[in-house]
Formats: sequence, C-alpha cells, structure tokens
Amino acid sequence: MEACKELKEKYDRCFNDWFSEKFLHGINDDSECAALLKVYTKCVAQAMKDQNINLDEVNVAHLGTEQEKKIEN
Repeated sequence: MEACKELKEKYDRCFNDWFSEKFLHGINDDSECAALLKVYTKCVAQAMKDQNINLDEVNVAHLGTEQEKKIEN
C-alpha cells in the first residue's frame, strides 16, 4: 500500500535497530517503536478500508477449523 510505504520503512528501521542493539543484548523494552507501529497499523487499516477490504475477513482464523478442511486443493 503506497500510502503507508514511508511509515513502514520508518517502523522497519526502528524495529531493526531495537532488535540488533537492544533485544539481542537482553534489553526487552520495545516501547520506542510502539508509537510508529500504531501509526503504521492505522494507515494500513485505512488503506484496506479504502480498497474495500473487509478487516473482519482478513482477521478470521482458519487453521485447524472445519472451514480449512473444506478448501479444495
């Protein structure tokens, strides 16, 4: 989703820096990227809505359900 591309890149940079500089060194506080993730997630949700993609259908769990077994290969 082009509208969210820049936000994704900012979040990815933040996450990668946090992971390599903090998490791998035992520091488990990821709060500095949380705000970026929230803004990015909101952007993606709006972009999906703009494209008439129903978020409820995307978030439905299918693995291990009867619905999964009904899917033909």
